[in-house]
Amino acid sequence: MIAIASAGPCFAQVERQGETFKLHNIFSRGMVLQRDKPIKVWGWAKPGEKVTVTLGQESAEATAAGAAPVEVFGCTNDYKGLGKWEIELAPREASSEPIHLIATSGGEKVTLDNILIGDVWVMHGQSNMAFPAGKANTSDLLPQANLPLLRLYSITGNEQATLQDDIRPEAITTEGGWVISSPETARDFSAIGYVFGLNVQRTLQIPIGVIKTARGGASIESMVPAHKFDEHPLAKRYAEHVRKQMAEFDPEAEADRMWANAKARAKRKNQPEPERPDPKNLRSWNVPGKSPSDMASVHNGMFGVFKGYNIKGVLFHQGYNNTIGGNFWPKRYRVLMKLMVEGWREDFNDPELPVGVIGFCADGKGAQYSENFEVQGTANAPFIRESQRLGLDDVGDPVNTVFIPAYDIQSQGLHPGQKREHGWRSAKWALGKIYGVKGVRWIEPIKLVSAGAHGDVMVLGFDMRVQPDDGSGMPRGFSIAGEDGKYYMAHARYAEYGKEHMWTHGARSIQVWSPMVEKPVAVRYGWGVAPMGNLYVAGQQDQPFPSFRTDNWDPPESEDPAEKADDDRKQRKEDAEARLAARRTKEASMGEEFVTRLDKLSVPIVPLEDAAQKGMK
Repeated sequence: MIAIASAGPCFAQVERQGETFKLHNIFSRGMVLQRDKPIKVWGWAKPGEKVTVTLGQESAEATAAGAAPVEVFGCTNDYKGLGKWEIELAPREASSEPIHLIATSGGEKVTLDNILIGDVWVMHGQSNMAFPAGKANTSDLLPQANLPLLRLYSITGNEQATLQDDIRPEAITTEGGWVISSPETARDFSAIGYVFGLNVQRTLQIPIGVIKTARGGASIESMVPAHKFDEHPLAKRYAEHVRKQMAEFDPEAEADRMWANAKARAKRKNQPEPERPDPKNLRSWNVPGKSPSDMASVHNGMFGVFKGYNIKGVLFHQGYNNTIGGNFWPKRYRVLMKLMVEGWREDFNDPELPVGVIGFCADGKGAQYSENFEVQGTANAPFIRESQRLGLDDVGDPVNTVFIPAYDIQSQGLHPGQKREHGWRSAKWALGKIYGVKGVRWIEPIKLVSAGAHGDVMVLGFDMRVQPDDGSGMPRGFSIAGEDGKYYMAHARYAEYGKEHMWTHGARSIQVWSPMVEKPVAVRYGWGVAPMGNLYVAGQQDQPFPSFRTDNWDPPESEDPAEKADDDRKQRKEDAEARLAARRTKEASMGEEFVTRLDKLSVPIVPLEDAAQKGMK
């Protein structure tokens, strides 16, 4: 069984909650309501009581339903005996003129002021999405944060085993509700969210609301709505595994186990013996179904908890936790990415809800270069990036979704401080593609349209120009393998068809070669934690070309979620070190022959008429 919190009152009441009449905690003074969609307002009151809600000059009435349990972890007594009510108001255009919301029932009254109508975006993911603006390279943008039309709302640490009906007040970290952007309020807010909101609001000149729902250490499994898991065999098997763990869980036994470990640690450090953990309020990581690693837990308490509050779109930035040990399931990740986006669209009743996925960021400590190329190429990271991109592709909506690679921003640590770039790129996509702002250029994704071996060279063809953003003529970041699946760092050059064909053929064919592979069959690009790779879509520095591979050599992954993959990480590293040494020795021994071969690598192999060219699909 699952540990249940004691049914005590919440530690604090907020402005929109009286004794017997309450608004959902997503509503507060200073909020932004989504334009051009119906405006729903809901809460709880005494059963049968009439509720009147007035927003500006428009009013609507509802009657509270019969009393029913309300899921709000640790706060159940606050809602005891109350029934749900809900009203709906007509859609409105964007407006920067503040209005009031007044709700009354049974002699109780709630008044919320300074409400705006505009667009609401959700920032979802794990700690790199939550990372605060004041601690990133966004800190020097904080003096620009005095933006009355940019409003911020933050939920943190509210993962739950069941879908919640309301947000615990202590989980709302922006002063208990919506706040106006300022250097002080933006400082602790999501760096990516702040930069995104800053640029979108100043460009559109309408109110923008940004809701941060990121949870540090969360896996994608925790962010998929619970009702989606049974829609795919891989996801369903995983869900059944978690449900079994939930059913068998004994909080008393877990409390004893945690206590024993804590006492042992205290004894080693000559510290006082700690108290026994409360079985009814265990750390979420220790509770199956509630852990941020388990299915739907973060969605239950941090995103799905306010469905009904219409939004414009979602930005998602996550991935690290799914590259680690027992969380590394790339095939399942791809499935869950699709289910997650579809679930959000169902929850918020918008089949075309815009979703931008920022590929998980690069830890610069794992930077890949010539002297460690093969070793860094064994990382789990690129498989998860691939699953993010392909899972989003599987949604089948390229108009309203985008995968934004982030591997090229390489500062060190699990929480790289470079966040400004991710926020700006996301804003640029939204402004260019979702809002259609004239003058904001966001280019459609480039496609690999051909890949074939010609002797000991692999020739890659693209439907658009793919170029380094520094204007150099030397693509980097490729590896090549034969049928044995052993990848070596490769050298690449553009096939030069002459200046007269630059417009139609320029920077569309890349020829890849390594002296270690006589008969190549596959190529990878940008394959590492912080990979070598310098290609951008048409040379645009805001659009890195995504990492990719032409092989189907997947890492070991069992379909049984209880079975760990048979993967010898140590052996993989040793094999890669041997390949690295062999490649460096071979290239050094070739001398002038090596240089000559590189010089000839730009001579076109594929005839002009068959080569990748403008208009090719």
